[in-house]
Parts: sequence; structure tokens; C-alpha cells
Amino acid sequence: MWKRLPLRFRLFLPTIGLIAASGLFGIFALQIFSPGQFESESDDAAALVRTVTKGLNAALEVAANPEPTLDGFAEGIGTGDAIRYRKADTSVSKPGIRLSTDGVPGWFVGLLRIPNIATAHPVMIGERHIGDILFVPDLTPDLNEKWLGFLAIVLSGSALLVLAAISGYLTTSLALRPLTQLGAGLARMRQGDYDSTIPLLGPPEIRKSCEEANQLARKLKQLAQDNRSMLRKIVSLEDDERRVLANELHDELGPLLFAIRANAIALSESSVDPEAPANRLLEAAEAVQHASRRILEGLSPLYLEELGLEKSIQTLLQNAHAALPSVMASSRLDPRLDSLDHLLSQTIYRVVQEAVTNVIKHAQASALNVAAKMSDHAVTIEVSDDGIGFAENVHLGRGLTGMSDRSRALDGKLDLLREQGRTIVRCWLPLVAARAD
Repeated sequence: MWKRLPLRFRLFLPTIGLIAASGLFGIFALQIFSPGQFESESDDAAALVRTVTKGLNAALEVAANPEPTLDGFAEGIGTGDAIRYRKADTSVSKPGIRLSTDGVPGWFVGLLRIPNIATAHPVMIGERHIGDILFVPDLTPDLNEKWLGFLAIVLSGSALLVLAAISGYLTTSLALRPLTQLGAGLARMRQGDYDSTIPLLGPPEIRKSCEEANQLARKLKQLAQDNRSMLRKIVSLEDDERRVLANELHDELGPLLFAIRANAIALSESSVDPEAPANRLLEAAEAVQHASRRILEGLSPLYLEELGLEKSIQTLLQNAHAALPSVMASSRLDPRLDSLDHLLSQTIYRVVQEAVTNVIKHAQASALNVAAKMSDHAVTIEVSDDGIGFAENVHLGRGLTGMSDRSRALDGKLDLLREQGRTIVRCWLPLVAARAD
């Protein structure tokens, strides 16, 4: 649980603990020291009462008529102060202190151990005990003083701790802000955004980390550019090799297949038997020609150069419907696709070709749709179908893996999605990188 607590809340927990500890320490101190403090604060008055009692007893001892002297003394001190006179015939054995708890909480009074420091000093005439001088202190001011002192200690200590916590909170917030920006910058780097720099804020240690992260972003950007450049070269080399191989196959196999087919036609015309070997030879020659044409189209489609990208995709969909009539193919193509350069057009056509091939072979779909739209900055291609979809742990095959590499070579991305019962191959290609190339 402690690991899930935010840092700011962790700072306040010690503050709360210190406030509680200060309160408990104050209570403990009151329990230990309050009795002695009450006694020490009344020592002077108690000593005065003892002196007065001693003097009165001495005066009564030498007085010729001690009764009037004692009555005059008793009348002089009265009964309302801390010093009183009590006759010996009273039924009260020990006096009690005076204490008013108005304005002081009962729990605080209960925490104090208030001693009964009232005393009674005997007054003697000869050997006869005729009364007592009582010391009855009023501890109400001392109680109020201790309550106010307790409040002052707890409140001042709590205020200082709260101020320290607020200061730590603000300092931590100022330190966490650049850390948050550093985390956001690292998240952008993980997503491939290396252009957004992280501000150099906060204490020197955090600024140094932000600077190191910015240098890492620059290094990763350079590596990504080198990687894309290498992928572009690989893609260009593959296209060149495909084109050379297609041309060689066309130039070498084309005349041979044409000669075989011409001779087979000549032989079949001279034979009246439909099951003659010449007719079977003609069928085999035509099948080889169709296969050769399909292979050549896969290696280097001539539609892109002859018809443009938009018509080439439409022709691809027509051939797909002809190969599997149960699949209804439709398209929504931006007419500006024909203005794209050769490498970008080739990549888009390859993506659509591979996705359509997968739908025909594996999807068991009844509807196929190809959409391509252009903006000022990018081209987005989507090939969707209503087929059976794919497993959750599916891995891209060789064809889609190659298309993903082509997309990354142009600083784009290829995604395979399942949304609302449809399988979607979505390719996003930026125009800025292509124009820069």
C-alpha cells in the first residue's frame, strides 16, 4: 500500500505523526510534572501561613489575655482568602483546595494530577488546641495557565509542522513538475516522436537528466533516420530486382510460350479429336501463359505505369472479384492518388494487393472495401472485410511483414485491427518524408 501512495501524501504522513507525537508528549509531561509544579507555585504562600501561625502562637503565649487577641486575629483575616481561621470544634478534618474548571475541558483536567496542597496549622493557648489557621489555595489560575500553555505548545508546534509540510509540498511539486515533463518526453520518445524537446527545469540533477534525455532523443532520431534510409534502399533494391527479374522472365519466357502456343494451335487445328494430345498441349500452354502473367504482375505490375494508381487498384479489385465471385468488392479512392511518386505508389499498391490477397485466401468474406484518402500531410489506406477475422495472438505473415517494413521505410505505420465485426488493414504514410526524398 505504501508503494501506491503519492509522494505528496507521503510527506504529510510524518507531519501528522509529529503532531500526534507532540500532543502525546505534552500529555506525558503534564502527567509527570504537573503535581510538582502545583506544589512549587504554592510554596511561598504555604511558608507564609506557617510563619503567621508561628507568630500567632508566640503572641498568644505571652499575652495576658489571649482570647481577645485571637478573636481580633480571626476577625482580621476573615474567611474568603487563602488564609482562614477555623475553630477547633468544627467537624472538618482536612481542608480542600479551591478549583474552578470553567473554560477548561474536562479531559484536560482529568489528565492532570492535582494534589491537595491545603494545610491546617494548629493554634495553641498553652496546652489547649483552640483552632487552626488554614491554607486553602485557589489553583484555578494555575490550571488556566497550564491549559493555555498546553494550547500554545501544541498549536505553535503544529503550525510549524504544517508550515514545514506545506513548504515540502511546494518544493516537491516544483521538483515533480520537471519529472512529469521528463516522463511525458520519454513517453513521446517511445512512440517515435524525437522532435519535441524536454524543457530544462527544476534542480540541477533533474535538468541534467532532461538534457541526457534530449541527447538520447537526438541520437534515436538519427538512428531512426538511418534505419529508414536503409529500409528505403532495401525496398528500392527489391523493386529493382523484381523489375529486372520480371523483364528477364518476359523477354525469355514470353517468346518461348508464344511459340509453344502457336505450335499447339497448329497441331490442334490439324486434329479432329478433341482429346488429342495437341489440344491438351494447347490448354497447358495457355495455363502457363496465365501463370506467367500473374507472376509478372506480382513482380512488377505494369498497371501503375500504364493506368496510374487509382485505376490499378480498381483493376486489382476486378480481378479479385473474378477470382472469387462471392466477394463483392467496392472502393472509395481519392483521385489525387495518381499524383504520388513511384515509391509511394508502389508501396500503396503492394499494401492493397497483399491485403486483398489475404481476404480472398483466408477471410471467408462476402464484402471487401478499399478506401484511400489524401490530406496535405499523409495518405491513409484501409482495406476492410466482413470475414472471420483473426486470432488474438496472430502474427503478421511474410506478406504483411514486408508491407510493414515498406511502411516504416517511408516513416509510416501499418496496423491490423478488428473493429465492429470487420477486419481492417490500415496503412498511414506521410507525404512530407516522400517529398523530402
